[in-house]
Amino acid sequence: MAPATLAIGAALPSFESLKDVSGQLVSSSSLEKSTVLVVVFSCNHCPYVQAYEERMSAFQRSYADRGVRLVAINANDAAAYPEDGFEQMVRLAGTKGFPFLYLRDEDQSVARRFGATHTPEFFLFAPDRSAAALRLRYHGRMDDNHRDPRAVTRQYLVEAAEAVLAGQPVPEEETYSIGCTIKWKV
Repeated sequence: MAPATLAIGAALPSFESLKDVSGQLVSSSSLEKSTVLVVVFSCNHCPYVQAYEERMSAFQRSYADRGVRLVAINANDAAAYPEDGFEQMVRLAGTKGFPFLYLRDEDQSVARRFGATHTPEFFLFAPDRSAAALRLRYHGRMDDNHRDPRAVTRQYLVEAAEAVLAGQPVPEEETYSIGCTIKWKV
């Protein structure tokens, strides 16, 4: 059973030593310098994630120079889903040329701290007016059409990023993530 999902306004959960596909270890403290931090729970095998991979890359490329950083975390049970194992993550990131960090949450503790349930599931953090700490400002899906990027009418993640970069409230703080469930270890 997954814990409750983070509430809007919650601080970025801390974590240590998640391994990136480049081999480096990444902690939450190393990500807190971002103007906007987007954490997406992802994996290799989910068709919903596969439909969003190029959009995730395009988002990172278009917002990088504005201090926005997208980080993907794969927490799926690799014993049950070998295609989500670390070596397969390395291959996929290399083949696709991901311009973002792709981290492995082997013990699933980070996914549990976030209360993540799906892949892909997006959490956008930015400083709030009263504190320098990153706070959850948006949670949910990237847009309203996973099947066809040309048919998208709402870009929830882009709307949230634009709002926080402009110092405005996020127009829709939560949407329901559509995708595969996280594959928890038994």
